Amino acid sequence: MYNLAVGSQPGSDKPSAQFPHRRSSLRLPEFDYSAPGAYFITICTARKLCLFGQVVADGVSLTAAGSMVASTWSQLPHHYPAAQTDAFIVMPNHIHGILVLTGGHPDDSPPQDGRAWEPAPTSEPNTTPQAGSKPAPTFGLSDIVHRFKTLTTRRFAELEHSSGSRPTYRRLWQRNYYEHVIRDDDSLQRIREYIANNPLDWTLDRENPSAGPIPTRASVTDPWQV
Repeated sequence: MYNLAVGSQPGSDKPSAQFPHRRSSLRLPEFDYSAPGAYFITICTARKLCLFGQVVADGVSLTAAGSMVASTWSQLPHHYPAAQTDAFIVMPNHIHGILVLTGGHPDDSPPQDGRAWEPAPTSEPNTTPQAGSKPAPTFGLSDIVHRFKTLTTRRFAELEHSSGSRPTYRRLWQRNYYEHVIRDDDSLQRIREYIANNPLDWTLDRENPSAGPIPTRASVTDPWQV
C-alpha cells in the first residue's frame, strides 16, 4: 500500500472523445522555470491507462510498474542535486508531486531547521556572473520531468521484458504535463494536503476513466486552488 511519499528533507496528448477532460497548463510564457522555488507537477499515462495500481480504501495498491515510478521519482535528487522532492503520490494512471529547485550547487543542503521551502519568485533575479567565470549548467523543470519520463519509460519496458511479455504500449506517458508555480506557504500546504487526500477523491477524479459525469473545468476548481 502506498499513500504519500515525502523526500528525506523536511518540510499532452490531444484528448479523445472518451477522455474530454484535460489539464490545461498554467505555464507562464516569461517565467524562468529553472528559478529556485517549489513546483506542483502532474503527469498522466498515455490514454490514461491504469497501469500503476488500484485505489483500495484510502490508499493505492501499486503494481510493479507503480512501485518503479515511485522509486524513480525518489531518485531524482541523485540525478539533479539542486532539485529536491517533497509530497508525492502515484495514482492508478497519473502522478502528483512537488519538486523544489534550490538553485544551489551539488553540495548545497536543503533546509534542516523546519523552515518552509522558498516559494517560486515572482520575477527573475538580476545576477551578473563574475568576469572570467564559467557559468554553472542550469537545469530547468522541463529537463527534470523529461529525465523522469525517459527513465520510467525505459524501466517500464524492462519490466515487461522481464515478465516474458511482448511490449504492449508504445508510450508510457502523455506528451505534455501539468505544472503550477507555488507562490506561498499557504498554497504549498494546500497542495500537500491535496496530494495526500487524492485516493479519497478517486471516484470523482477527472483522471479516472471510470468516474461518472464530472463538471467541466469552467465550473469547477481544484481544491488546492481555493
